[in-house]
Amino acid sequence: MNTERRRIDYLLLAAVSALLALGTVVVFSASASTSFKQFGNPYYYVEHQLMWAVIGILAMIITSRIDYWRYTKLIFPGFVLSVLLLIAVLIPHVGIDINGARRWLGVGSLQIQPSELAKLTMVFLFARLFSLHREQLGDFWRGVMPHILLASIVFVLVLAEPDLGTTVAIAGTFFVMLFVSGVKKRHLFELAGAAVPVLAWAMIAEPYRRQRLLAFLDPWKHPLGEGFHTIQALLALGSGGVLGVGLGYSRQALGYLPEAFTDFIFAILGEELGLMGTITVVLLFLLVAWRGYRIAMRAPDMFSSLVATGLTTMIAIQAAINMGVVTATLPVTGITLPFISYGGSSLVLSMAGVGVLLNISKHAM
Repeated sequence: MNTERRRIDYLLLAAVSALLALGTVVVFSASASTSFKQFGNPYYYVEHQLMWAVIGILAMIITSRIDYWRYTKLIFPGFVLSVLLLIAVLIPHVGIDINGARRWLGVGSLQIQPSELAKLTMVFLFARLFSLHREQLGDFWRGVMPHILLASIVFVLVLAEPDLGTTVAIAGTFFVMLFVSGVKKRHLFELAGAAVPVLAWAMIAEPYRRQRLLAFLDPWKHPLGEGFHTIQALLALGSGGVLGVGLGYSRQALGYLPEAFTDFIFAILGEELGLMGTITVVLLFLLVAWRGYRIAMRAPDMFSSLVATGLTTMIAIQAAINMGVVTATLPVTGITLPFISYGGSSLVLSMAGVGVLLNISKHAM
């Protein structure tokens, strides 16, 4: 194992820092009106976001200083804990039900989202398993299928919350990690072919998902129903023009666009900072993806390469889904924009993941 230390990837750190800083500003702008109406304090949500940002930065610093291979002893217990928490979420009166989805555990304003922890533990678990069983991955039934069955535990539990967006993000990351680990292309194509009908079933199995799919095809036919979010998001983006209306001057954030500082914050960003602001965010995410995959390619061993691949892919898929939903490229699904949307679990664990990437970059060849 290569233990020679180099400097961390400062371009990755700079890109994530820029996204975090921009996100904090836009969270304040997008949440001030709602915060004042709910709590009589326009700073309530941004104060919490700043608290989570500080905790996230500390988590990133800590994980960047812990050599990545030291996590191997924690992988299985962490995965078991994630599964137990995902089960607990589904228990009535234990999981917190918000808008018909049971995705949170906690008391009062102190809540955690177990699926966020599951994302992290899944990456580490399968990076470890794929690196240990790499020679067996050439055999579909003996090498690939057992890993699919293990991953399906998380897929099913997250989908049952229900949270299709996060399920797709986790499954997509798992698929990319399979590809990088050297699974035969024929097996990957077969898996992709099998996944299509499963995804199609998931999209129409629940009545509200069917309505979202119909609204995605033509949101203007459902302007006060399932198409409302999409229409209001597009109005926000269109109102922003090239340079935006200016920070703090969003009209859609005044209660017209639901989830303005969480799932649909990219629309408010586009309204206030315009096309230039949205392009900047896209470029920053592309920079994160480039540096993350570069770290994966230069990692000193298979385990660290797969960890870097998984962490980077998870961020990239989440960002792509969120921006796709806001721009009406994808059906509406509840998934946050990494480093920018309001939320504690997502932000802290994403920053911890970045810290792991930075640590791997110090050992990169």
